[in-house]
Amino acid sequence: MTPAAQALGARPTPRPAPLQGWQGVCYGLLGLPLAFVALPLYVLLPHHYAAGLGVPLASLGALLLAVRTLDALLDPLIGRLVDQLLDWPRARLIAVAGAVAALLAAAFQALFFPPVRGTPALLAWAGGALVACYLAYSGLSVLHQAWGARLGQSAAERARVVAWREGAALLGVIVASVLPSAAGLGVTSAALALALALGLATLGIAPAPQAADTASPPAGLWVPWRWPAFRRLLGIYLLNGVASALPATLVLFFIRDRLQWPEGEPWLLGLYFSAAAASLPVWVRIIGRLGLARAWALGMALAIVSFVGAATLGVGDGLWFALVCTGSGLALGADLCAPAALLAGLLRQAGGRAEGVAFGWWSAATKLNLALAAGLALPLLQWLGYQPGEQNPAGISALAAVYALLPCALKATALACLWWGWIRQEPDA
Repeated sequence: MTPAAQALGARPTPRPAPLQGWQGVCYGLLGLPLAFVALPLYVLLPHHYAAGLGVPLASLGALLLAVRTLDALLDPLIGRLVDQLLDWPRARLIAVAGAVAALLAAAFQALFFPPVRGTPALLAWAGGALVACYLAYSGLSVLHQAWGARLGQSAAERARVVAWREGAALLGVIVASVLPSAAGLGVTSAALALALALGLATLGIAPAPQAADTASPPAGLWVPWRWPAFRRLLGIYLLNGVASALPATLVLFFIRDRLQWPEGEPWLLGLYFSAAAASLPVWVRIIGRLGLARAWALGMALAIVSFVGAATLGVGDGLWFALVCTGSGLALGADLCAPAALLAGLLRQAGGRAEGVAFGWWSAATKLNLALAAGLALPLLQWLGYQPGEQNPAGISALAAVYALLPCALKATALACLWWGWIRQEPDA
């Protein structure tokens, strides 16, 4: 038994049966609406409130930093609750998830259609709607990830479980990248509610999560931090995540003000996420040959090579930026498959009931990435002279540097940490 398993007081659990393709689709489909709601929350929302409703960048960045940090701090507690919920009868579990999904749909509608005007009122309304939205989103996403961590056997099969979920998520992102501009936020809100209902219906017929040993209680909140491998993996994931969250936060500003090509926005975003979706089967094969960690490292290197040139692009370079979107989208597939599968493997070695709390901390790290990206990048750009919609040369240059060069530097640091902090210490991962 591993030290992590001893920390949980767990007993070995039976190996689950291999998964069939249709079962993976039924499990993974809930990833579509969860990603569908995530893109508007993290990509469209800053521009919607700053450019559309006139909220100052610094005030908006401070609000997003505060709310996202609160959301991140609550995720481990949500994860501990999920560990208990996973042992409930399936019908009861799906009923609770349905109530949370209804809250998510209602909060999303309220967030993008505020009935108030003026900066103070808008900030207050957005803060309340965001808290409700994030809590519901976190509950469903941590439940979905923890459920998947109890499926699969080998590293390759765990990668396939993650790929089913992330493939559906990418489809949701592609739809969310096109639908708001093509049909409006009202249709987008209705589509989210419908997709949530469909995702929960298919989860109800997906393979049940493998039952944990009843003699092993759910893990305590801090148990995963006792595992050195968990601490190293989470640190690498956090650094890599900040590198990815910066461009996600700033991409609409870059397209509209640096490239001055707003009409290209839907298909550029669609191209990026379509490339990521198409790359998932390839990354699963690469993982089977190289292992999870080395495949992730290859993806990081591809992301740096693909994205660093974006800083040199300007007006009229939309087609070149499409190539950047394609290359970095292909690299995204590794980020989607490998890290969560590495964590699932670590949890499988540990045994017991720690999936929820571990993925709660994992989700908290993801939220912290996005909070840091919004809370630091937006005020930094304002301080450097950038204002949305204005063509101040110094501000536009600062936008290019913060959007492209800073993420590449962070990604290179994450790659070095992955090599020295994980691959050399976990050669079989």
